[in-house]
Amino acid sequence: MGADHHAAFEAFVDLFYTQKRVRDAFDLLVADDYRQHNPDIADGPAAAIEALTPKFDGSPDARFEIQRIIVDGDLAMVHVKASRPGAPDAAVADIYRFENGRIVEHWDVLQQVPVHAVHDHPMF
Repeated sequence: MGADHHAAFEAFVDLFYTQKRVRDAFDLLVADDYRQHNPDIADGPAAAIEALTPKFDGSPDARFEIQRIIVDGDLAMVHVKASRPGAPDAAVADIYRFENGRIVEHWDVLQQVPVHAVHDHPMF
């Protein structure tokens, strides 16, 4: 993924996580044949937009703070601190695969931030 793709991914991350404009983010960079590895969401951008919009732009008090972005070849990852009132924070790693300049595949890993840990290393 070249520098132009890195910039495009950063624009996607800003739209999706920071501005919570799910449809705009998907329109910007997600391919029509988008494959989803989250077992609760069907393939294709429309299914993802439908499932994610209530969690993002439908939840004004939810916050998704970008911790880091990693780009390696055709893969990109964003590490996110997800916060919403009344629920524990979560650490999320979203992994995306690019093909022909568009996101074609997504995996996610989510871990709740515990109240107590066995050490005092931060999760972010």
